[in-house]
Amino acid sequence: MANKEFLHQRICIFAGKEIDPTSDRHVEDMLRNKFNIHLPQRTSMNESLAAVNSDHEIISLIKQYRALVSA
Repeated sequence: MANKEFLHQRICIFAGKEIDPTSDRHVEDMLRNKFNIHLPQRTSMNESLAAVNSDHEIISLIKQYRALVSA
């Protein structure tokens, strides 16, 4: 598993700007506006990310980052 700084760097490269992967609003806005990925409505952002049916690497990176932060 990659370290937190590396994952954050990769997420920002994909996003094309600096974002906070722990901010639900940043993640949702970036996914919708940049990648046209609409998350299903769930009780938490982590559940929405887990439920999304997307092959895009950004989803995996965000899930990994958020798992490291909450650990």
